[in-house]
Amino acid sequence: MQVFKAGIEMASRWAIVCLRTYLKGRNFSSSCASAKPLHVCIVGSGPAGFYTAEKMLKRYEQANVDIIERLPTPFGLVRSGVAPDHPETKVVVNQFSRVGANERCSFFGNVSLGKDISLMDLHKLYHVVVLAYGAESDRELGIPGENLAGIHYAREFVWWYNGHPDCRYFPVDLQSTDTAVVLGQGNVALDVARILLRPLNELGTTDIAEHALSALQKSCIRKVYLVGRRGPVQAACTAKELREILGIQGVNVHINEADLVTSSLDEEETKKNRSKKRVYELFCKAAKSKSCQEFSTHDRDLHFVFFRKPERFLPSIDQRKVAGVRLQKTILKGDDATSYQYAVGTGEFEEIESGLVLKSIGYKSLCVDEFPFDHNKGVVAIKHSIHC
Repeated sequence: MQVFKAGIEMASRWAIVCLRTYLKGRNFSSSCASAKPLHVCIVGSGPAGFYTAEKMLKRYEQANVDIIERLPTPFGLVRSGVAPDHPETKVVVNQFSRVGANERCSFFGNVSLGKDISLMDLHKLYHVVVLAYGAESDRELGIPGENLAGIHYAREFVWWYNGHPDCRYFPVDLQSTDTAVVLGQGNVALDVARILLRPLNELGTTDIAEHALSALQKSCIRKVYLVGRRGPVQAACTAKELREILGIQGVNVHINEADLVTSSLDEEETKKNRSKKRVYELFCKAAKSKSCQEFSTHDRDLHFVFFRKPERFLPSIDQRKVAGVRLQKTILKGDDATSYQYAVGTGEFEEIESGLVLKSIGYKSLCVDEFPFDHNKGVVAIKHSIHC
């Protein structure tokens, strides 16, 4: 591990030397109006960075684009965020590779904004600076027990099974409990639940990280609860992701049919949004098909839990690890004018015993240098020729 870390630091120093040498050799003008060519720096090499580079190169023939990235490798979420069993989604890497091969585009890995080079330096050297480094932090629930061992961000779990260097040694324990609770019902929540429940012979044919596959082979997880504050109509997943997890072989799907009863506002939502309608119909179909089965020999279970919000995490006897989640039942209240419905607690509670909790409740960006930043919204305040 120390050798690996030293190697990364050496590579980072060499990347900085190369970048500074490269920049010194170019004659930059401080006047955008008179400058030819146009010099653009993009911070971040994920989809947003490469799509921006592609558009700049096509739109401005005189543009030269430099992409800097804190990791040694490019492509961001395509590499570390897309599930390993979704290779078709990663095909976009071919498009980004063509952008990177353009003679007017250069990539510099192992360069960290705010550490190796400052935003002020970039602002002096380039006509345009685009901040496309994404959201590498997570939102907090702000409830008791959130710091107990065994509670993790879903993002970290995703980075772990995708081989992201920041989470190579992610301390996830898959052997001390047979139950996992995933808070959230978006695509990322469904991804982590699918990885936990999918047959190992299928995962073995993907490009999942070896250390993750080895850990999953020893996993004791047999039950996964996907918990959402609102109902099936408001579930944030896509029909494609939902259809895939409902079709996993060897898994019993549990959906409370009472949760599928819709209100007039629910019906209005499905009328206005076809994707919500398809998702809701899939839930109904799954609940109906499972209710017709008298028994099942499957050894794994997937529970969709609607109208519940976490109230607190329950500690183990030694007060160190999570032992469960206390959930408050909710009802939906909304505005007839907007049709938006929000969850309101009812004062009724129930508990799920679990030694593993993965929070998939949204992301936020980090301030990586001394520049205007809205910490409440988690976004960079646009200023001068700095864009995000």
